[in-house]
Amino acid sequence: MSTTTTKRIDANSLNLKEQVVSINRVTKVVKGGKNLSFSALVVVGDPGAKIVGFGTGKAKEVPAAIKKGIEAAKKNLRRIHVLATTIQHPVLGRFGSGRVLLKPAPAGTGVIAGGPVRAVIQAVGIPNVLTKTIGSRNPHNVVKATINALEGLRDKGEIADMRGLALDKVR
Repeated sequence: MSTTTTKRIDANSLNLKEQVVSINRVTKVVKGGKNLSFSALVVVGDPGAKIVGFGTGKAKEVPAAIKKGIEAAKKNLRRIHVLATTIQHPVLGRFGSGRVLLKPAPAGTGVIAGGPVRAVIQAVGIPNVLTKTIGSRNPHNVVKATINALEGLRDKGEIADMRGLALDKVR
């Protein structure tokens, strides 16, 4: 298996939009009682540059947890290969028992997706796509499976290089 080195994307040069996917109230039982804190799952992305990332944050208050999640997501940005209005081919993303199927859609269809998948797709800026969540509906697994599916997208130039063919020979 080949190892790929990815260059870190600078979050300061991008026009990032953040979206909170889920907030959980977490309780830790200690000797003195229960300690309450909040966990937030956040997706950030730049639709113009086709960049997306996700992160989790945990704090005593909700706004602090969201802020930590945004900072974690900015360190976890990835560039996605998409066409002008949709994705190139159907792809299945997996994480844990969560699976997300992404299919190309004609112009005017819109984003047909549930909550966590919709957040990721809109953060990337794909206007037309059909999706189906299979298996786990846990927001963390669904977001990670969606990003896994988006990373599985390849453009024609990349496939031609992998196969050692000319660009016009790739269908």
